[in-house]
Amino acid sequence: MQINFEKYPDGLVPAIIQDAQTGKVLMLGFMDDAAFQKTSTEKRVTFFSRSKQRLWTKGETSGHFLDVVEMRADCDSDTILIKVKPHGPVCHTGSDTCFDEKNTGSFLPRLEAIIHDRFENPSESSYVASLAKKGVKKIAQKVGEEAVEVALEAQDNEPELFLGEAADLVFHLLVLLRAKGFSLRNVEDVLRSRMKE
Repeated sequence: MQINFEKYPDGLVPAIIQDAQTGKVLMLGFMDDAAFQKTSTEKRVTFFSRSKQRLWTKGETSGHFLDVVEMRADCDSDTILIKVKPHGPVCHTGSDTCFDEKNTGSFLPRLEAIIHDRFENPSESSYVASLAKKGVKKIAQKVGEEAVEVALEAQDNEPELFLGEAADLVFHLLVLLRAKGFSLRNVEDVLRSRMKE
């Protein structure tokens, strides 16, 4: 990725920091070539601090580092978008973002990330880990059972029971997707491809 640092007189390009999971914009900082190279190499966001006049790794004092997930240049190669995994609040005020917003997005991607973590770091007390251990066939059977329960509850007029069973179905479907090596994004892509303009 080539960045046009010469476009700006001070050699600093804007770096937009976005949570890779929620999509929320967390902050804006500036990078010179050295900060960009350090960020690219260490996979942790480092800026050039205009107030300190030096390289500054976000979180070096607070421990609230920003781990790089993906970096992109804009169409003019003079602004950087960095998608990150934040370790705690981003703003020095203690707020989730420097725009005083809560860093929350859709709940399903968060749940999907938790399920992924249970697969990667299983524990004896984890229901997801116990399902993963039983394998795809058992997880698929559980999805089938939950689908039948949703269909049965749909026949009655008990909204809470119906929604509870629907939640169970979605949860187990997410587990099955992970077990098969897929994600919600893959399902979204299929649905998007089926849409007619």
